[in-house]
Amino acid sequence: MFASITRLKRRVSIVLALSAFCGLAFASADREAPDFTLPTDHGDITLSQLRGQVVYVDFWASWCGPCRKSFPWMSDLQGRYEAQGLKVLAINLDSDRALGEKFLARYPARFTVAYNPEGDIAEAYGVTGMPTSYLIDREGHIHAEHLGFRDSELADVEGQIRALLAHK
Repeated sequence: MFASITRLKRRVSIVLALSAFCGLAFASADREAPDFTLPTDHGDITLSQLRGQVVYVDFWASWCGPCRKSFPWMSDLQGRYEAQGLKVLAINLDSDRALGEKFLARYPARFTVAYNPEGDIAEAYGVTGMPTSYLIDREGHIHAEHLGFRDSELADVEGQIRALLAHK
């Protein structure tokens, strides 16, 4: 478990440096989203049970600087688009859940937060940096993936969400 998180942190450092240099953005993916069941503060959540909704899955950790900015934005997204079928789901990768809970006390989430301290779900998705988000369509396919959090890309991300919500 610890080795897995350590490898992920190393990959995050490398990819964040490359993304700053290259300006990585939302990339088209179109593959089936790996299913999972993870604990939340209100019981378990299973991705496949969310079929029929557009799901914005965000992998994060308490040590992630950009996550401090992404949480208010994701809370706003959930509030504005929930009635149209959007579900924001943030997956915490801290090996110590208390670190994630401390982060959440400072940056509250008005969306579902799940916990994956083993990091196996992040590996299944191919997460290489923090935060990494996946936009999953109503049929359970990854429509797009996004590395990092930059204000300049939010309009494009939101446009993709609106387009998927319009497709029923």
